[in-house]
Amino acid sequence: MARESVIAAGGIVLRREQTPRIAVVRLRKRNEWVLPKGKLDDGETPRDAARREAREETGHDVAVHEFLGTLVYDSGGRSKVVHYWRMEADGAQVHDLMHDVKAVDWLALDAAVERLSRSYERAFLANVGPLALESAALARLPDAERPAGADRVEAKTSIFPAQPEGNSDTAQGRRSSLMDKVRDWLRRVA
Repeated sequence: MARESVIAAGGIVLRREQTPRIAVVRLRKRNEWVLPKGKLDDGETPRDAARREAREETGHDVAVHEFLGTLVYDSGGRSKVVHYWRMEADGAQVHDLMHDVKAVDWLALDAAVERLSRSYERAFLANVGPLALESAALARLPDAERPAGADRVEAKTSIFPAQPEGNSDTAQGRRSSLMDKVRDWLRRVA
């Protein structure tokens, strides 16, 4: 009989700087560098778990934005299903890191990809990270400067869609545009 999958959630957590930085965390137990993520608590939604885990593992309050995708891999003889959102860290570190985390580093995309210990996370970040950075950059542009199609609204196909922080049509359009790119990437690698 197959063992039940572990459901987890996390984020590609960005910090605004001249060159945006991505959080990678060093686990105390295995001394591995990973993206911030963790298991859902009872009754917790994946999006809420992603926010909580990012806060606990980076020490930063975060704003959760669009859903970026799902990574599935084998962990201890069963599947681990991790749902990721784009997040942005607010200000300086304001919380202690959880005990399981030894350190957090904020790195440019290429350095973050190289730092990750697990090949499947490196591949995920290498492919989805540029989309997260592009989405973050588009979110900061005034409406008049957004490229054509960036405010297009389409239905989401994800089973765990991002919940908008506001009800802005342009924010929905940016999420749809990013999701189109993620879907195209998933079709190419499938």
